[in-house]
Parts: sequence; C-alpha cells; structure tokens
Amino acid sequence: MRLILFFLIFFTLPVLAQDSIVFGVHSNTAPLEWRNNGVDQGFNVELMKRIGQLTSTRIIVRRKSFQQLLNDVHNPKSDIDVIAVVSPVNMDRQLAQSDPIYATHAKAYTLQGKALINNWADLVGKRVAIKNGAFVDVYLSDKLQRFDRVDVDLYETGFQLLIKNQVDVVIAESFVARRLLPMYPSVRSSSDALIYGAFNFVANNSKSDLMYQINEALRQLKLSGEYDQLVNKWFGTGREKVDLTSSERRMFALAIIVAIISGAGLIYTGFISASLRRKTHTLDAELIQRKRIEAEISELSQQFQSVLDGIPNGVTIVNQDLQHLWSNDNNIYLLDSDAFYYIDNDVFVLKTAVLNVLSSQKSFIADMRYQQQFWQLQIHPIAQEQVVILLEESTEQHRLRQANEEASRLASLGELSAGIAHEINNPTGLIVHAVSLFSAAMKDLLPAATYYQNQNPFWLIAGLQPDIAIKELQHSCGSIEDGAKRISRIVNDLKRYAMPHVADEYTQVCLNDVVHVALRLTANQTKFYQVITQLTEQQLCINGDAQQLQQVLINLVQNACNACTKQQGIIEIETSIQDTTALLSITDNGCGMNSATLKRITEPFFTTRRHEGGTGLGLSVCSKIIKEHQGEMQILSSVGKGTRIRLTFALAKE
Repeated sequence: MRLILFFLIFFTLPVLAQDSIVFGVHSNTAPLEWRNNGVDQGFNVELMKRIGQLTSTRIIVRRKSFQQLLNDVHNPKSDIDVIAVVSPVNMDRQLAQSDPIYATHAKAYTLQGKALINNWADLVGKRVAIKNGAFVDVYLSDKLQRFDRVDVDLYETGFQLLIKNQVDVVIAESFVARRLLPMYPSVRSSSDALIYGAFNFVANNSKSDLMYQINEALRQLKLSGEYDQLVNKWFGTGREKVDLTSSERRMFALAIIVAIISGAGLIYTGFISASLRRKTHTLDAELIQRKRIEAEISELSQQFQSVLDGIPNGVTIVNQDLQHLWSNDNNIYLLDSDAFYYIDNDVFVLKTAVLNVLSSQKSFIADMRYQQQFWQLQIHPIAQEQVVILLEESTEQHRLRQANEEASRLASLGELSAGIAHEINNPTGLIVHAVSLFSAAMKDLLPAATYYQNQNPFWLIAGLQPDIAIKELQHSCGSIEDGAKRISRIVNDLKRYAMPHVADEYTQVCLNDVVHVALRLTANQTKFYQVITQLTEQQLCINGDAQQLQQVLINLVQNACNACTKQQGIIEIETSIQDTTALLSITDNGCGMNSATLKRITEPFFTTRRHEGGTGLGLSVCSKIIKEHQGEMQILSSVGKGTRIRLTFALAKE
C-alpha cells in the first residue's frame, strides 16, 4: 500500500506543477466561497474554474487562513498563485490585481439598543474592531483614525468581542456580516455603507503574466454574458439574506413616492388614452413598414457578408485593444505570427501600428514578408477606436518587380561593359605589341650583354649580372604579356556575352574535333590531372560555330581543373549519339557544388573564385552560346562528390 501511494505521489506531482493555478480560499461565506460536505464551491471558485477552462489551465483549490493567504501572496516562492480579496474603490493593493469581480461594501455593527452610526465622526473615542489585512484595514492605512482601533484576525472575532463589551463597534464587510448576524442575535447593522469596495483576484507582482491571462479571460466572460449568468446564479433572489434594518425607512418613503407617482400616472393616462387610440393605427402601419425595411437590410447585410467572405484578401476590424470585432478569417493568422516581418526584416508590432493609425487618423500601408511570401498590409481608421486591416498577397508582383529591376541592372551593366571593353581593347593591344617587341629585343641583347660582361666583370644591370638581368626582364615581359592577354580574354568574354545570335554563319561541326582542339589548348592545365576520353566513332556533326563550341568546352575543362585536386583529379569527357541527339558530357571528381550555388551558376558575374581572379562570365557566356545553338545544358553536382555537365544538341541533317 505504501509503495502504491509513493508511485501515485511521484507521478502526480509533475502534473500538478505543470499548467496549473493554485487558487487560495479562506472563508465559509456564501455565496462567495465555502466548503459544503468537503466540496469547495461559490461564485469566486466557479469563476476561477471557468477562467481556467478558457486558459487551458488546471485550477487547484487550496484552503488556508486569511492571514496565511496574505503572507503567501506577498511571497514570490509561495505555493499559492491567486487569491480573491476585497480592495477599496480607487485603491489598488501593492500586488498584481485583476479587473473588479463583484461590488461590496462595509458598514458599522453594534449591539442592539446602541446609537446608530451615521458617519465616521460618530466613531470618535469608541473602540472599533478592524480585521487585519482586510479592505477596511487597507482603506484606513493612510487616514487619520480618531477612534481606538482593536485589530482582530476575523470579523467573527470582532463580533465575539462586541458581545463581551470589549469593543463598541465592528466595521465588517457586508457578505460576511450577513452570515454572522443570525448567529449573534444581539448584534445589529447600525449604519449605511461607510466604505465601498470590489472583489478582485490578486497575485504576486512576479506573476503579472498570469494576471494578464486571468484579466483577458475575465473580460471574455463579461463580453460573452457568462459572467452575468454566474452573478445571477450566486447572487440572485433567494441566494443571500437581505438586511432590511438600514433600508426599512428608505423603502417606506419610496413607497409613498411611488404611490403619488402612480396616482398622477392614472390621471395622466386618462388624458392621453384617447390620443393613443388615434395613433395606434398609424403605429401599426409604421411597424409593418419598419419590418419590411429591416428584412431588406438583413438580406443586404447577408449579401455583403457573402461578398466579404468570398474575397481572397483578409479583412479584419479590430479596436484599440486588438479585439477582433469582425473578420472574414482569410489569412488572419498572419497578424499574430512572430514570422510576420516588414520587408526589410524589421520586427512588426500590430498594436503599435494600430495605435499610431488611431492617434494620427491616417492610413498605414506597408510591404510585409512571411516566410517565402510577400504581403501588402493596409490599416485604415474607420472610427475613433476602430480600424480595418486589409491583407493582400503580393508575392508574384514582388518577384516580377525584382526580375524587372534585375533586368534593368543587367541592361545598364551591358551598356557599361560595352563602353569599358572598347576603352580597354586599345591600350591592351598596345601593351601586347610593346611586350612582344621587348621580348624580341631581350633575345638580341643577350649576346651583347654576355660580351660586355666578359670585358667588364663589374658591369651590372639593375644591380644584377647582365645575363641574369636579361633573363629577369624576359620573365617580366612574359608576365606582362600574360596579364594583357588575360585582360583581352575578359573583354572578349564581355563582348561575346553581348553579341547577338548569328544563325546564318553556322556550319557543320564535329563534336569530336571540338574535344581534340579544346584538350590541345588546355594541355598546360590538364597535365596535372588524369584525363579520360570516350569519343564515339560515329559521325557526330551538328550545326554551329566551331570557335564558340571550343570556347564552351575549354571553359568547362578549366572549371573541372579548378574543382579537382592536383595529381588526384580525374576528368572524363564523353561523346555519344542518342536517337537524333548529339551528347557531350564532362565529369570530374572535384569539390562539387551545393544547391544555392547551382541555382546561380549561370548568372552573369556570379563566381565562387573571386579571390582567385574569377570574373563570373564563363558559364553565363557558355549558357548563352548553347542556347544560340538550340542546345541544352544539364548540371548535376553534389558537395564532395564532383560534378557532371551534359550538353545535348540536335544532329545535323545530311
């Protein structure tokens, strides 16, 4: 049995500690909270349990004394989360406090036969019992007290002291006093309400988030009418005893006034009854007309509602507290999503935007982003405290705008590149021509330099022996020539990228010959790698430009070399025929490419080798040449597994 109890406690405690609110109760006062046959019930208990249902939180009722609960609620580490107490009107406790739950008041109670208490001045010099921590105590905390205060732990203790003549007056809360009066017949109500208060849920300030959830649920109950049903259930007729002592005279005077008004009403009714008869027929006709108009308005409203529900855009009306007054429920989830950002990734706060629109009474329009989608958000003021929010997806428009901007940039870049290419070609040609002259001159000067060195051993050129200096100059000339040729190639690539399609100049070209030429021109680069060729023996001719096709294959071979490791790299080139299609493929075992790189691989000026001198024009020019030849290029690549590029062309007709 002990073992079973241990397992029940062990597995139950985590459940109680998670997603639960411990609600502390202390009184046995109907209809607020009391225990009946071991079951806690009452208005406060049922209201808190209903709040727990709305917040998907389990409510655990725990009973302690009032003083213990006050101590617990001031302790952030206590096992009590929330209690229900009375606070004076317009005076908040130093705790997290909910909206008012139910109104109440406190008044004076004395022994039968004692003088009535008409105001606070009647308490001067008297011994007055005050309950510690109660709302009477809170109300008097900052006020001058001209009576002898006697602190008690319970109102019932104050009533007991009153019977023993140890105090003269007890100031008690009305609900508790009504329960106690039948048990103390010698005590009576002696004043009208001296203090007005309201029941509130309170919690430690560290649990302000919890109180915010309780407040939201409480307001929802009030808006839905469930709160009124609970009030009628627990405070309706027959649920509590009514104290008639203080209201007997007022009711008598009120009865006299009502009788006078009733008599005057009968006289007045006699005068107007004839007029009412005459207007009856007019009112009946007006009522029929009004019902007809109401039916038409209702039909129009339904049609309007159908139209709003049918549009794809989201339409939502909210107030300044972000309560949804109406919505067609299209895309409404975006407004509460943490992934709904401004297009520049700034955080979007709906409440701030709504308050700004309400304060300025000006519309707010912004482009928004949600994951991979784009939206236009519009907020328009329609009343002093209400706005309408419109949501329209603009993903396609955004992408078209981006494509247009990119095309404009590429067009501008093409115009700029054409001008730069023209300006660079002339000085580049001069450099190449001059360097060729210098290289030839170095060869002719080498014998003379050797002769003069033999005649004058101390003769130096730039601090070096003449023969060594000539060799250094030759090496420098070679470097300058390589650099100039590289500039020329880049310029030619730019010009080639902008060159229009010239179909009339195409002739029959053998792809096997293209492979042989490309391998000869790249022999200096491929000598560090294992190159395997598998060329078909069939006639493999297509219509095209041999030089352009050689440029494509040279570029692909160079890319394969750059992707592979020297001495370990393998490059395979294969040609074949499939039906009426010529196939050319090049495969390497290099580093490969990820999906992001593959998406942009043919984009002009995109390169992963910028630090190594890559221009990003190679594959973009190749792609353009292949399209001009009515061919297709397929690229398959995986990181660390290499790349395979497959080119397909239509075979030339014999």
